[in-house]
Amino acid sequence: MPFVAGMAMLVLATGAAPAAHGAAAHGSAMGTSAEAILVAEVLLLMLVGRGLGEIMQRFGQPAVIGQLLAGLILGPSLFGWAWPEAHDLIFPKTPEQKSLITGLANMGVMMLLLLTGMETDLKLVRKVGLPAIAITATGVAVPFICGFALGQFLPDSILPAAQHRLIASLFLGTALSISSIKIVAMVVREMNFTRRNLGQIIVGSAIMEDTTGWIIISITLGIAGAGGFALGSLAKTVIGTAIFLALSYTIGRKLVFWLIRWVNDTFVSEYAVVTAILIVMCLMALITQLIGVNTVLGAFVAGVLIGESPILSKHIEDQLRGFITAFMMPVFFGLSGLSADLTILKDPHLAILTAGLVAIASVGKFAGAFTGGRLSGLASSESLAVGCAMNARGSTEVIVATIGLSMGALTQNLYTMIVTMAVLTTMAMPPMLRWALRRLPISAEEKARLEKEELDAKGFVSKFERLLIAADESPNGKFASRVAGFIAGRRGIPITVLPIDQKRKKEETTELTVAATEAAKEGHQATKARDDEAKPERVEVSARPKEPVKEAVRKEAPKGYDILFVGIDDAHDKDGFAAAIDRVTVNFEGPVALTLVGKDTDLVTRTGYNILVPVNGTDASRRGAELAFASASARDSKISMLHVANPNGHSSKGRRAERRRKKAERDLIDDVRALAARYGHDRIQTSIHTDTEAPHAILEEAKRSNCDLIVLGTRRRVGDHLTVGQTASVILEQWKGGLVVVVT
Repeated sequence: MPFVAGMAMLVLATGAAPAAHGAAAHGSAMGTSAEAILVAEVLLLMLVGRGLGEIMQRFGQPAVIGQLLAGLILGPSLFGWAWPEAHDLIFPKTPEQKSLITGLANMGVMMLLLLTGMETDLKLVRKVGLPAIAITATGVAVPFICGFALGQFLPDSILPAAQHRLIASLFLGTALSISSIKIVAMVVREMNFTRRNLGQIIVGSAIMEDTTGWIIISITLGIAGAGGFALGSLAKTVIGTAIFLALSYTIGRKLVFWLIRWVNDTFVSEYAVVTAILIVMCLMALITQLIGVNTVLGAFVAGVLIGESPILSKHIEDQLRGFITAFMMPVFFGLSGLSADLTILKDPHLAILTAGLVAIASVGKFAGAFTGGRLSGLASSESLAVGCAMNARGSTEVIVATIGLSMGALTQNLYTMIVTMAVLTTMAMPPMLRWALRRLPISAEEKARLEKEELDAKGFVSKFERLLIAADESPNGKFASRVAGFIAGRRGIPITVLPIDQKRKKEETTELTVAATEAAKEGHQATKARDDEAKPERVEVSARPKEPVKEAVRKEAPKGYDILFVGIDDAHDKDGFAAAIDRVTVNFEGPVALTLVGKDTDLVTRTGYNILVPVNGTDASRRGAELAFASASARDSKISMLHVANPNGHSSKGRRAERRRKKAERDLIDDVRALAARYGHDRIQTSIHTDTEAPHAILEEAKRSNCDLIVLGTRRRVGDHLTVGQTASVILEQWKGGLVVVVT
């Protein structure tokens, strides 16, 4: 409170006092005062909201609860009650001043829903299927009916007007029926249940409830905007919403993908993609406003489409999330708390009504979600956890209530009751869900799937989001396009081709893109549609116009590529890599995969390979092995793994040293076998060489196993030219077959 008092004095000093000096100075003084007050409001909401959010998180609660509590503390519930003069100075009730902070908060609502949409994983929803649909259907219907029925029996004194009972009941039913995906996901992630079967069902159900809720809200807002239930107005709202959603998830999806890619690849100014995202949000929000529903639906759908874009890199998403979380969330939720007045609960009648609202909300939501879980085949203990999880409301209900208050559909008292309900049920959910999840054992099938996903988490290829190819028309170049295309096809990763040294640009660009596209189709078809994996998207392959390759790579490198595939003729000689390789790789800081066919030019068209993968326990060799597994068809390829141990690294004598050495070898082989199985290669041959230098051991094993392709992972050496270690250099010089060198 001393800080708030100081802030009040500061506001008074910076602009409020001059307002008394005559009519001529009144306008400018009030302008200065309004700006100072707005800054003070934002400063207080951010400071107190951040501090309380930090405290709440340390006690296992979501930060949004702290931000709401900050508003309650700064509002009439505490600050306004204890020191009304200072409260009215910083948070005046004049329409002009309130419109400033309200306009900022309204933009914050849209950006919050944009972020919620970006975190909505439609692939997860499709994956969990029936359980999520059943839980959503009953988990929304039961509490909605309870809330609507409660609204029909509320006394007229807490309604804006008796004729608005229907609209108030709709808002109440909506507020009771939706779960907050952000809070549900936070607790599930904290409990390491994100990839567990039940964790995915819980998150998928919350996503569907959020999506369903915003559709219900749009219809409710349409009815509220018409002033009541009118069949024509309702039909217009429902049909308009349906058309908007249908166009958004078909034509709009492609347009958003194209726009983000075009901005990312064309603009050189900073944060251009973030600007494009905000433009998409505003346009879709305006469209929904035009069809008679609130801007919130347009912002949410925009977030879903943007989150599904294959070009949206993690650092861009983090930039946007950082701004919204650090600035918009404390302001909006703090302002939502300011609008509530807990002093009304001194009235026993209102306190009893609030307690009844909390009880009905909790029982209705739990019963609906639990019933949906049982109907979908979940066990009682699993359905219990689902019921606990879906009782988190938090941000979503506060947004619904805020919209209802601003439209006049809710009174101040009813709004305060809903906010109180949202805070209490949200605070109760985390400990209840933690208790329920701890009681659930893990099955053998689920354990095996989690082990595979753990491999992905520490993987190399599994993190690729975008591939870059720099190649000429030689067999090496076509082979680079083929390898990259096959990897991209397995996960639907977009590819960009930079043609090198072309004389007939149109024809030769087509040759390279066709090679990548055909390989991507093969990779797409080779991917098994497992129960725990979504079917990959079709790969988009694009080519850049001809220009000097060094400059082309320099322009493309910052655009979110995870690896550069290089294939050019005469790439290597006895003195090392050709100068052309240096020109291609000098401006690319990430991993590089160099492809050579040697004398075996049939590699360009062959569907399967006999691959040798040398490993020695280093991260570089493991990355090379993973790229080999990802680029080989599980049906047509044969893979041999060679562990090359340092012949001088076993000078220790004794049984204990021997046991340690053998255990390390077993662990290494088991890790690589598991990595191979993750990409569908359940059977690979293994061999160990401990008495031969690595280059000679690799060459000997390649000849013995009659392999036609070696995939070798190595480290990049520091220097002005692309240089690799001795092992890779000897292989490059002496091996005449196909070779992929993964330099990281």
